[in-house]
Amino acid sequence: MYECGGNIPVLESKRLRLRRMERSDAETMFRYWSDPEVVKYMNMPPFPSEEDAYEMINLLNGLSESEDALRWGIELKEHGELIGSCGYNVWQLSGAYRGEIGYDLGWNFWGYGYMAEALQVMLSFGFGTMGLNRIEALIDPRNDNSRRLIRRLGFMEEGLLREYQKTESGYVDLMMYSLLQNEFQYNND
Repeated sequence: MYECGGNIPVLESKRLRLRRMERSDAETMFRYWSDPEVVKYMNMPPFPSEEDAYEMINLLNGLSESEDALRWGIELKEHGELIGSCGYNVWQLSGAYRGEIGYDLGWNFWGYGYMAEALQVMLSFGFGTMGLNRIEALIDPRNDNSRRLIRRLGFMEEGLLREYQKTESGYVDLMMYSLLQNEFQYNND
């Protein structure tokens, strides 16, 4: 069973390192989180300033310390460049043993398989180390790229959650996807 105790473990794949985000990452994450194309389906407005990105990084790291969430920066190992983030928005380790994932990637890194690789490592950690039995993804029904990605990873579509989340522009529908521990294909690459 996983207890982070405020630590965000470093996870690695062939091309990527998942690591804690720091103050020095605020400029890069602002570039992504302020891009309307990147945040289009994240149900949040683009960030207005680099300081807002820094505050979000602090918030995410604080949620990790209180074990309410766990968010990694996704870094290219070859260049040390941060290209996005991913993590567990929430999880329950008593009774349900489930977690909900979220992820984002700078648009110039789309189409290279980076997010599939990052999520594979993150899912392995969730099932193997955290002890989760079920991992969920809530996706805007219009986000075809994310829906294809999650299905390629083995997630099953469970249905539409009507007006599930309130945003600045009103309530939005979300699709529920899930992957169970006994369905997950561990990848040792």
